[in-house]
Amino acid sequence: MKIGVTTLGSGGILGMAQEAQEAEAAGFDLFVVPSIYGHDPISVATVAGLQTSRIRLLTGVAPIYPRHPSAMASAAMSAGAASGGRFTLGIGLSHQVVVEGALGMSFDRPAAYMREYLDVVLPLLRGETVRHEGEQFTYRGALRVRDAVEVPVIIAAMAPVMLRMAGERTDGTALWMTGAKAIREHVAPRINRAAEAVGRPAPQVVAMLPVALTDNPQEAREKANEQFENYGRLPSYRAMLDRSGAETPGDAALVGDEAALRAALTELRESGATSFAAWSFEDGSDSRQRTREFLASLAPDF
Repeated sequence: MKIGVTTLGSGGILGMAQEAQEAEAAGFDLFVVPSIYGHDPISVATVAGLQTSRIRLLTGVAPIYPRHPSAMASAAMSAGAASGGRFTLGIGLSHQVVVEGALGMSFDRPAAYMREYLDVVLPLLRGETVRHEGEQFTYRGALRVRDAVEVPVIIAAMAPVMLRMAGERTDGTALWMTGAKAIREHVAPRINRAAEAVGRPAPQVVAMLPVALTDNPQEAREKANEQFENYGRLPSYRAMLDRSGAETPGDAALVGDEAALRAALTELRESGATSFAAWSFEDGSDSRQRTREFLASLAPDF
């Protein structure tokens, strides 16, 4: 299992690119840019790609509403070219409360929406000409990019229908608030079975969870509950917490001393996760730097 980190979102777009440089220098394999810091995550990955040379970059994840799939493909091609082929496009549906409440768009049949989205974005990223007229999108044409590189695509798939779609059509899934039990019993069997059925390679399973190296795990879990409380109410994450045997987001967080974190990461690896990206959070003891240093010590050989 490869080990990476998510951006802390500090210092603006150049600060996040600097974080990617620091993660690369520390030996991490993966740098993940979520879409919660205001800046467009693909743009952040593009800048980071220009300022790094080895580390893989992933949007974890870029929401597909309200961006047209042709615009998403164009932006992803730019990030791919800027990084020399180290960028993976992670996309997701977001949530009903966001799509309907903030954007004023319909969240009806979200899986069908994603399926049609892939009908456009995947062939465009392969350099193909698209002739698509569907219920949600129309696109006729191709993207002409002289420095095009391969851009893998993964989707935030957690429900059974989405996991099947991810395995059959994409390079994997990006997970949040999903522990080892849920990966082992729910995610990995479904996505791997779907990929195998259509002859695709074994998919990526990128797990992301809050992490804190600490001598006071109870306090850290309480801090995690304060900072990530909202995720326990969003239906998709609530379902993954339940499947993980976690009552709250703090229960899903990886907290404890070095031995505890190593054991938790080992369990994730054995459950079927192919990569892990740590979200270092404020646990009340200013342990973010210690957490990252410990994870970096594991990254080369874990």
